[in-house]
Amino acid sequence: MTMRTAIVYNEPLPSRYDTRGESKAVLGVLDAVAAVQKSLIELGHDVTIVPLIPPLEHAKVILTSLDVELVFNLFEGFSGSPDTEALVPETLSKAGIPFTGCPEGVIRLALDKARVKDILKAAGIPTPDFQVLNPETVHTFRLNYPCIIKPPGEDASHGITEESFVNNFISLKKQVTAISESYGFNSLVEEFLDGREFNATVLGNSRCYLLPVSEIVYSLPPDMPMILTFASKWEADSPYFQGTKVVCPAAIGISDQKQIAETVLSAYRLLGCRGYARVDMRMDTEGRINVIEVNPNPDISPDAGTVRQARAAGMDYPRFIENVIKLAVEAVEKEPYDD
Repeated sequence: MTMRTAIVYNEPLPSRYDTRGESKAVLGVLDAVAAVQKSLIELGHDVTIVPLIPPLEHAKVILTSLDVELVFNLFEGFSGSPDTEALVPETLSKAGIPFTGCPEGVIRLALDKARVKDILKAAGIPTPDFQVLNPETVHTFRLNYPCIIKPPGEDASHGITEESFVNNFISLKKQVTAISESYGFNSLVEEFLDGREFNATVLGNSRCYLLPVSEIVYSLPPDMPMILTFASKWEADSPYFQGTKVVCPAAIGISDQKQIAETVLSAYRLLGCRGYARVDMRMDTEGRINVIEVNPNPDISPDAGTVRQARAAGMDYPRFIENVIKLAVEAVEKEPYDD
């Protein structure tokens, strides 16, 4: 299957992430672009590279003028504005141009982590108890310590540091204020689960395939909370990066494997995911798998977790990319992009 294909992505530009030392995550998209381009060429595609920059209307004009058969969507939103991530699927849907990955509605939903958790709870899928708080409402806190505090609409662990783990109200108020000042008014505050941590990627539309499960294994000093911070993913010299290891496939028994598979596939279908998405999980004290987040269109650079899981399933990188494209084509044939 060879096609005229455009790789669309967000051109890394200076943003609020630079002042907080988080620009490495923004630059990471370039690794994915280079790897996808190489694979598409190997697969025989006629490839065009299309970086997008603000403003939104200018980006929309570029997208709607593309003369291609498929867009490989690597757009993560404009730098510092994650809410713009739905721009590409929204615009391409209206223009009738096929694209890889999840549709607009799923992207928008996933950017509201609290709403996702409400939907999961309503469907009976376990997720940690939570509140959305800000400096004006922090006094209404009702959860059990310890808690983890994060921005409610960011990915790539933006805003998650050692200080995100809190055991008392003073620390809670301080971190809620810090998130409010740096990322927006509200914070997502969750009860922290200290059980094993997993993630798994699903490939599929109506028929879904679960890739091998990964476990996040921590070997940190006792005074450091076992959480996946920004440093764990992006800062190679940090104790968090060095004390965090990914094991794939995870060493889990048949019962846990079944529970994880049922939970992941249920969450994927419930939110309307299509193409590929990753589900992050932790075990609670009763051994139940809880969904922490659902991540549509996760990072697919060569060293990313989703690609690691694809390799564990026997797919090299070009084959993984080919499967992502096949799912995009299948979605158009069976269910037109009319989101």
